[in-house]
Amino acid sequence: MNRLYHFPLSPFCRKVRLTLAEKKIEVELVEERFWEQNPEFLRRNPAGKVPVLRVDGRFLSESQAICEWLEDTVPTPPLMPRDADGRYEVRRICAWFDDKFHEEVTAKLVYERLKVGGRTPDARNIKSGSQRIKYHLDYMAWLLDQRRWLAGDAMTLADFAAAAHISALDYVSDVDWNRHAVIKDWYAKIKSRPAFRSILSDQIPGQAPARHYSDLDF
Repeated sequence: MNRLYHFPLSPFCRKVRLTLAEKKIEVELVEERFWEQNPEFLRRNPAGKVPVLRVDGRFLSESQAICEWLEDTVPTPPLMPRDADGRYEVRRICAWFDDKFHEEVTAKLVYERLKVGGRTPDARNIKSGSQRIKYHLDYMAWLLDQRRWLAGDAMTLADFAAAAHISALDYVSDVDWNRHAVIKDWYAKIKSRPAFRSILSDQIPGQAPARHYSDLDF
């Protein structure tokens, strides 16, 4: 059995979980408290980060690298365009969410509210994240006003990267679904996919999800 070492509300882990589920690859989920830097886990990934995918006796790390490896080895259904320009745009948007969005929003809202790693919530970070998410939602709406999906006319890994972050934020009720109808419609399509079922069943001890979190109709 393949095994994914993960943390439930990590958007990087969620992106890999969505990719695995979309491609119908079964894995055993093993929750990892990565901030504790367990020596056994560090042997799997010296960087000390999740996700880590064990497959065929190998340990694969870094979410984007894992997802593209899965795309290369299990090409159906495709999550990357065939043309160079299309693949570039998917990678650009994945990087936007996994870098800029993560630093400005996810880390300052999800990680602070859940006290990941035993941190004490910083009100300044929460305020900053609450302000910056508006800018990012506006950018997403601008993209979706021009395209059916974030990177083009077909659903791609870019949509999974964005949905991984948005779903983690939605768990702690930090997404204003009234700001842009086009984003709410996009997310409704994503969360209705079978690949999203395990994401919507996540439960963090001591932190129940928002009431609408698993509601496909909000």
